[in-house]
Amino acid sequence: MKEFNVAEVGGGSYRPLAILRWVMVIIFVSFGMQKFTLQSAQGIAQFISNSPFISWLSVFGPRGEAYVLGVAEFVIAALLAAGSFSPVSSALGSFMGMVTFAITWSFFFTTPGVVKWSLSSDPMAWNLTGEFLFKDIVLLCVCVVLFLASLPQSVVRLRTE
Repeated sequence: MKEFNVAEVGGGSYRPLAILRWVMVIIFVSFGMQKFTLQSAQGIAQFISNSPFISWLSVFGPRGEAYVLGVAEFVIAALLAAGSFSPVSSALGSFMGMVTFAITWSFFFTTPGVVKWSLSSDPMAWNLTGEFLFKDIVLLCVCVVLFLASLPQSVVRLRTE
């Protein structure tokens, strides 16, 4: 696994990626803790029930589905934290983060009422829920950067040739 990379031991412009990793660890721990509250469980139920990707979580009930997601977010945080020492953990945690934010970004389109499309002068308008979800684009991009930075140089080099 020597070919994989860890930002904390990199040099130059690569080293500041360690800051992104630890910010994402904090974010995933925070999001994971929230999933164990009743308010959060009730708040995410509408997204889960309308999602073609995770609606199957409904079998656990509102609290159970939130617990499953909370545990998943803790696992991602742990993998990202371990990624400061283990490049494979970094790649796996970053990839799981990418999947997480891709799914939450899909809520923007799958949850009724979040976006109102129209042919008027305001072709796309979203409510507060949409604004809340919109930030996940940035978090998705951070996970993509961490994932690509974790990959072996040979894989990254193939993409640039």
